[in-house]
Amino acid sequence: MATSLQISSTYICGQIGFVDRCLGVDSVSWSSFRSVSFSSQLPSLPLKQLYSSTQAQSHVTVSMVKAQSNLTTTEFDTSLSPRVNSVKPSKTVAISDQAAALAQAGVPVIRLAAGEPDFDTPSVIVEAGINGIREGYTRYTPNAGTLEVRQAICHKLKEENGITYTPDQILVSNGAKQSILQALIAVCSPGDEVIIPAPFWVSYPEMARLADATPVILQTRISEDFLLDPKLLESKLSERSRLLILCSPSNPTGSVYPKKLLEEIAQIVAKHPRLMVLSDEIYEHIIYAPATHTSFASLPGMWERTLTVNGFSKAFAMTGWRLGYLAGPKHFVSACNKIQSQFTSGASSISQKAAVAALGLGYAGGEAVSTMVKAFRERRDFLVKRFGDMKGVKISEPQGAFYLFIDFSSFYGREVEGFGGIENSESLCRYLLDVGQVALVPGSAFGNDTCVRISYAASLTTLQAAVERINKALIPLTSAALV
Repeated sequence: MATSLQISSTYICGQIGFVDRCLGVDSVSWSSFRSVSFSSQLPSLPLKQLYSSTQAQSHVTVSMVKAQSNLTTTEFDTSLSPRVNSVKPSKTVAISDQAAALAQAGVPVIRLAAGEPDFDTPSVIVEAGINGIREGYTRYTPNAGTLEVRQAICHKLKEENGITYTPDQILVSNGAKQSILQALIAVCSPGDEVIIPAPFWVSYPEMARLADATPVILQTRISEDFLLDPKLLESKLSERSRLLILCSPSNPTGSVYPKKLLEEIAQIVAKHPRLMVLSDEIYEHIIYAPATHTSFASLPGMWERTLTVNGFSKAFAMTGWRLGYLAGPKHFVSACNKIQSQFTSGASSISQKAAVAALGLGYAGGEAVSTMVKAFRERRDFLVKRFGDMKGVKISEPQGAFYLFIDFSSFYGREVEGFGGIENSESLCRYLLDVGQVALVPGSAFGNDTCVRISYAASLTTLQAAVERINKALIPLTSAALV
């Protein structure tokens, strides 16, 4: 005897896997339907048996009945939070994705956009992670991080940076980026201002907006190595100024703040009761002598006012391990800890095991890191010389990190046959990608439209080929008509 079933869509939606098993479809939107009718030439079966019956699965036919016209429908609100609408997507990520897509399509693009070391994670660190997996160290850790890794971080900060913390003043997160965002959310209130020297890392202003704060951008000059002028800082501070972000060595410029300049900035900070400093030191070990690194929290009177952010991605070539940390006064770190507990919870247990091994490599990462830094310096020296010899190009020699922030603005305002106008850093990067097949990041993403960022986290052979392509692509611009 034939069986006919009428089952409400609400009920069907609750049967996990029913659609896949019985209907053989990937997904069905039920919002436009009132009911689903099933009919089959089957003996009567309890519904539970019908679900599991292979005979039923092979004979069930489906008809979808649209909602009757007498049902009231309303327009669905698809608006987003004003906070999200205020945030711009990351151009470095967008360009890296575009370059990757071109490469996958067979276009021989040289990708110098991403800020990622081209070295493998040192083997000692890798083995520590593998051993952690083998030993079953695969469960949740405390939200703030394991005591083992926080103690290792405390030891590192005291020995290398001259700043003393206890484990409860350390918060380990899923990357330094998370540490920075949580710090902004924890200390900023709506209407507060976040002071950001430009050129800046692309995420700083957007993170400030996510925290309902207002980014205040202070421009720097290539002639002054892109370092913040203390007088300019002092002139822009007010009672709304809550956080000053400093990044040394800098992304995107490679500039390193000398201790004397940091002391001048600290004297200004001390005059403002609400002002704190977020010191982003993620590139601290990638530094070229005679430049030296100074942690802002080590300056007189600044420990209480400073949130220090660091991590393992850059110096230890651990970008995919996703591990960073925040150090600061317990009051603020506890607030960030609370946010993290409702956001992602603790970081990867495996990555934390690897981090302990990384911090055990020796002062400043030991030989493993010094080998990488030596290669970065060789690449920097090559690029500085080659671009320094090009007409119409201005550079500031970076003292750290693995970026060159080059002023190409003398090529703006020109028309290229077959391409169009070169109006700014974005159109220049588009031109260099189309014509030179080299992917770079426009300076506008970093708050300075006169420049373009080149990442030299690539082999010397690759960089040599990239320079040749860029130079060849720039030649037509020198004779192109001004528009």
